[in-house]
Amino acid sequence: MITLVNYGAGNLRSVENTLSELGADYFITQSPSDIDKATKLILPGVGHFGQMMRALDDLGMREALVRKARSATPFLGICLGLQAMFESSEEAPDQHGLGLFPGVVRRFPAHLRCPHMGWNELTPAKDSRLLHGLEKPYVYFAHSYYCPLSDATAASCTYELPYTAILESNNIFGVQFHPEKSGPLGLRIVKNFLELEQ
Repeated sequence: MITLVNYGAGNLRSVENTLSELGADYFITQSPSDIDKATKLILPGVGHFGQMMRALDDLGMREALVRKARSATPFLGICLGLQAMFESSEEAPDQHGLGLFPGVVRRFPAHLRCPHMGWNELTPAKDSRLLHGLEKPYVYFAHSYYCPLSDATAASCTYELPYTAILESNNIFGVQFHPEKSGPLGLRIVKNFLELEQ
């Protein structure tokens, strides 16, 4: 079962709409035990890093998310859901992320207009399972903080400086943009995730 984590993210409904448009059977949960049983897991996210991590902790989900990430189950983080996979964020230095990847999520330089919003082209860094069958992908971004480049970066984007736009490492996937707001191409990216084999 495709399991969608509900910790109060503002984009939950739009992710639901995307899954429904694709004809996917999915289940929304706030229960750690449901995360353990998921065959595909999606962690959506918009808003504040600290509020997100506190909400996940209040629901007792942190350990279940880390446990699921270390299994073979495909796990997708969207926007803030990707940022939560790192160790910490400048947005809430007192809060720890899930720590699945090393590094700090940082704010764009002060002279740049934030949030960084709009359509941007991705630059593939390696073969990407999420971008399978897609060429010159343009997707929709809305964020003020960015994830560092790493060996897990499958595609980058540049807003004065390059940052991770798609992360792929074994069963873990993350996108900084919003596929649920990226039209038919965004639908294809989510479909590619749903069709992944465990």
